[in-house]
Parts: sequence; structure tokens; C-alpha cells
Amino acid sequence: MATTAYRELSHGRDAVCDRFYAEFDFRPSMNRFPGIKEPAPSATWSLGRLDDDPGYVRLDRLVEVVQGGLAALAGDGPILALDWQHPCYEVWPNRIGPDTLEPPGRPGWPLSPYPDGDYFIYLADDFRFGTFGHPWELSLCVFGADLLGLIEADLHDLLGEPIRQRRG
Repeated sequence: MATTAYRELSHGRDAVCDRFYAEFDFRPSMNRFPGIKEPAPSATWSLGRLDDDPGYVRLDRLVEVVQGGLAALAGDGPILALDWQHPCYEVWPNRIGPDTLEPPGRPGWPLSPYPDGDYFIYLADDFRFGTFGHPWELSLCVFGADLLGLIEADLHDLLGEPIRQRRG
């Protein structure tokens, strides 16, 4: 069994991205929001509260909460980490060390859930849960009942009320 924490999606990247475009009606735009058809259930938060975050305490907590929820749901399996127009990855969260306390040989996550200048997307390999970070709206959409159930309360505490919600 491979012990790598993540690997680049080179051969399957186009198929995964094409499926994401189709299933989420992805519409890259600097001024048309939201960038996807947000699935039900989902909640989308503004990341504006993180602008005034000396020491990046809230940002670090956001990353910890989202990555912890993804890891809990992935179990021993992989999730997908998509960086629009850049390399994308298959990630095994259970093989990743904490960002600040990595033991030797255990890398951190290849992407942050925070959309730092580009769309950052995390997806279950079957697309049933994940996150969509929009860099120009500066928002984070979290979707899937299981993922919302794990992290919604923490995100509410960190970021306030969602700017959009879809229940169902």
C-alpha cells in the first residue's frame, strides 16, 4: 500500500475537472457569484471576517476545522483537492501530519480551503461532500449533510451567519 499523503492527478485530472464543471455548473468569473450551482444542502460564508486577523488565528482555525471535517469523513480513503488552472491532487488525509507539528516524512495538505487567489475545491471522490473557495467573492461554500453536520457550528462561530444556504 502506498504511504504517500497525496499525489498529483495527472492522467485523471481532466475527467475530474470536467465532471466538476458539469455537476456544479462551474462558472469562473471575477464578478458573477456564486461560481457554482451550490448543492443542497450547503452553506456559504463570507471570509471577510478573516481580513482583520492579526497572527492569522481565525484563518488557522478555519483551516483546522475544514480539514478536520474532511479527514473525519474520508477515513482511510482519498479526497480530491482541485486548484483551478493548476495541479490537482488525490489526498489521503489520514496520512497527513498537523500543519505545524508534522513528524518527519508526513507532509501537510497540498492546498488550503481558503481561496488564496484562485478557486480551491475539496471533494469526496464521489462528490457527495466538499468545499468550494471563491477567491473573488471571498467566500467558502461547504456542502453535503455529513460535512455540514461536522463543521457548520464552528464555521458559524468563526465567520458569522452564512451569506447563502440551501437546505433539502
